[in-house]
Amino acid sequence: MAEMKTAAYICSGCGLGDKLDIAQLGKIAQKEGKMALVREHDFLCNTEGVQMIRDDIEKEGVTHICIAACSRRAKTEAFHFPAVAMTRANLREGVIWVVAEGSEHDEVRQEMADDYVRMGCAELKKVKLPEGNPNRTQLKSIMVVGGGMSGLTAAFEAAESGYQVILVEKQAQLGGWANKLWKRVPYKAPYAEPQDTGVAKLAAKVSSHPLIKVHLNSTIAETSGAPGRFAVKIAQESGAVTEAAVGAIVQATGFTNYDIAKLPELGGGQANVVDQAGLEALAQAANGGALKRADGKEIKSVVFLQCAGQRDDTAKHLPYCSGHCCATSIKQAMYFKDANPEVNAVVVYQDLRVPGMGEDFYRSAQHKGVIFAKGKASGVEPTGNGCKVNYRDMILDADATLEADLVVLATGQVPSAGVNLDIWDTVVREADGGSEAAKQQKSELQKISVLNLNYRQGPDMPQFKYGFADSHFICFPYETRRTGIYAAGPVRRPMDMLQATEDATGAALKAIQAVENASLGRAAHPRSGDLSYPIVRLEGCTQCKRCTVECPFGAIDEDERRFPVFNEQRCRRCGTCMGACPVRVISFENYSVDTVGNQIKAVEIPDEFSEKPRVLILACENDAYPALDMAGLSRIVYSAFVRIIPVRCLGSVNTIWITDALNSGYDGVMMMGCKKGDDYQCHFVKGSELANYRMSKIGDTLTQMGLEPERVSSFEVAITDNARVAGFINEFVAQLVKMGPSPMKGFG
Repeated sequence: MAEMKTAAYICSGCGLGDKLDIAQLGKIAQKEGKMALVREHDFLCNTEGVQMIRDDIEKEGVTHICIAACSRRAKTEAFHFPAVAMTRANLREGVIWVVAEGSEHDEVRQEMADDYVRMGCAELKKVKLPEGNPNRTQLKSIMVVGGGMSGLTAAFEAAESGYQVILVEKQAQLGGWANKLWKRVPYKAPYAEPQDTGVAKLAAKVSSHPLIKVHLNSTIAETSGAPGRFAVKIAQESGAVTEAAVGAIVQATGFTNYDIAKLPELGGGQANVVDQAGLEALAQAANGGALKRADGKEIKSVVFLQCAGQRDDTAKHLPYCSGHCCATSIKQAMYFKDANPEVNAVVVYQDLRVPGMGEDFYRSAQHKGVIFAKGKASGVEPTGNGCKVNYRDMILDADATLEADLVVLATGQVPSAGVNLDIWDTVVREADGGSEAAKQQKSELQKISVLNLNYRQGPDMPQFKYGFADSHFICFPYETRRTGIYAAGPVRRPMDMLQATEDATGAALKAIQAVENASLGRAAHPRSGDLSYPIVRLEGCTQCKRCTVECPFGAIDEDERRFPVFNEQRCRRCGTCMGACPVRVISFENYSVDTVGNQIKAVEIPDEFSEKPRVLILACENDAYPALDMAGLSRIVYSAFVRIIPVRCLGSVNTIWITDALNSGYDGVMMMGCKKGDDYQCHFVKGSELANYRMSKIGDTLTQMGLEPERVSSFEVAITDNARVAGFINEFVAQLVKMGPSPMKGFG
């Protein structure tokens, strides 16, 4: 290993030289930062400046560099030096763009820049260049579980990209729900008529593709391993078991319809009431002719009731909209009109939701004579030879009734996602406690598992309340909480067939990205490309299991001695384990308790008489830090008394950083992270929630130190909150000024 040689590069471009004493920054880097080499440049990111750095790396043997210029989020291509360890001191967005103009602010502006240079140099001393995960693999095949439209599309797109694919389908033929449809909602011009599903053609392409191996009548008996090295046992209906090794998995197991029997008030269970799937069966039987009920009677009048058991605010049924149902009812109403224009077809809706080119389809149905009535159904009663629908006409604001031979309920999509882990955890605890009923329930749950993951955290992917795969819907929709396993189609969220095929293409691309990252020893999203991974000093481990339990991604197990075993390929490098560890034995090469701790200690703390408070901000790099950068870009002024350290996730924040800061004389600490809760925005799912829980326990420590609990506060910040984040800072600093300086000043 080469001996560490450090260098600091200080830029005077973008107005830095006009607002700051660059020579002073250089002296600080040299004397206090103890950098072996310090260079100044008037335009560091231009060709000449970048070449200067490259020359120093090549000719001077520089191994560690600190760039004092713009934000670490800026100029990443120019400042790309993969052969050396690097830190960034944010002087542009973090100092000159956020400190108020005017000579009266020159002193605090310079102090702020001085500290950021100190912090960058201090961090650099504890950073190592990550060597990459040694457990690399060249296994690049992809498994797709589910052979419906989503699964077929994912398999075909991955194979067309040159990857070996294994497709597992539990039924005897490919096609899934699409096989049960007579026609599909139009997905191409002219968007006026129901169109052929195309599923048979796609299934034939998949079955004959040289890179795709299809397993029919098969399920997954066990899945173990990690991205790049999943080991899967495929159980066939005959009892035979096939073993396969794959690099990534796409779960496209589709959905079932909400049980119509749960809607007796809307006629569920009555002979002449069906759901949309039941109507498709009648249409397939008719094969383009007149549709008939199960009793053989030709249907002359039909009523479609939208949102049946959906968008329900009583908590009795599904609270969400399934997206496809309005267009599906329009399509099914056309089945009747195309076969016999005299059939009376009425769609009773509250809000007609037809995405994409659905407006054209809706107009076409109107031209065919389909009637659309805005109303809310209150009940369906059997009559002599049909049904009577009672509803509230929302246009006339009056009660109304409709007579029909058949009523079709637009019930929602319920994902076929396997075992809900919240239920699993409860059942496992009770079964481990000796409950025979729980043991039986555990056995039954294992039968419905889709992936049968051999993870200590449970056999399937974590889910939201109603069964959809838990993912960050905005930033990382395909990623689940099981690294290298991706959800596609209605198992991820409610959607129509066109959306499902597009979704499956996206999931296939993410699976490809996963196997490629694994082959290079890199992390998955959102730190895609990061070569670091967690390292633990087992000799200091107390076997408390907090890291194992708190890891959001199931990346940590235990060995027979109850020590943590890190599965680097499952790890997403959030650092939640590092924040959880009470004895601080978990770290990354380029991010550790020491890299942040050194920055905290490097700040120069003014004495209690200076009237210059110091506030530490630990800002999540995914939302809060970008929002702070955007505040700078927008020239939104905030207090120059803050010192900001980006962290991978608030979940990585170790409480030692808080106590070290306060012991050193900081007047307060702000933690800025993503939104937590059911509608979380945390890129690492649980990080903000865990940090909030840990900080809720710190009040006693502060009291013992003689400090007010208000000196440590957490704030939820979205990436768009550039104005709000400045407001948070200014209000917090004003509160600290009113509170007075920390009594710890002078003791740090």
